[in-house]
Amino acid sequence: MADGAHGTEQRAGFHAMIDGTAEDWGKIAAASVEFGRELPTRLVSHLNLLKGDCGGFAVDRLEHSLQTATRAHKDGRDEEYVVCALLHDIGDILGPRNHADIGAAIVQPFVSEANHWMVAHHGIFQGYYFFHHLGLDRDMREQYRGHPSFEHCAQFCHLYDQSAFDPNYESMPIEAFEPMLHRVMSTPKNSIYLRKSDAA
Repeated sequence: MADGAHGTEQRAGFHAMIDGTAEDWGKIAAASVEFGRELPTRLVSHLNLLKGDCGGFAVDRLEHSLQTATRAHKDGRDEEYVVCALLHDIGDILGPRNHADIGAAIVQPFVSEANHWMVAHHGIFQGYYFFHHLGLDRDMREQYRGHPSFEHCAQFCHLYDQSAFDPNYESMPIEAFEPMLHRVMSTPKNSIYLRKSDAA
């Protein structure tokens, strides 16, 4: 007798991958498609974990993310860019010391190389605005000077990220970004992350 949508007939029969069959992996692939569709919803839930934690800033981490994305959206940036702006600090909860790496890993299958690089390096580029106050080198970003996406990342930080700590700014609500998240983050666009079913 089945135990619901996740009954035993929907599960692989192997206990070690070496014993897996094509039928097993068909079941896993089907479950993976559904799990992938739910990614935008999980991202919204995780963004909401940023609410209430200001970390000493004038606004909490969620408001900073919403404000960054709102500024980019109102400036006419495309949805992929706006979604990157929204998610750029999503790693703050689990990886406060390497949050940019976490955000970049999340968006990588779904965005352009330039936007992925922007998210991955925004932490160092953002440092231009404050590292010197902490005894660090504000020009640490110069190690990347000459990279094709250097100015792309520098512009993101200057126009949207470093200026998104204003408690009087009227940000769009997170619900306004949910359709964008679904459009950008539902299907990978980079070939190494595509299955045959995605490319069909």
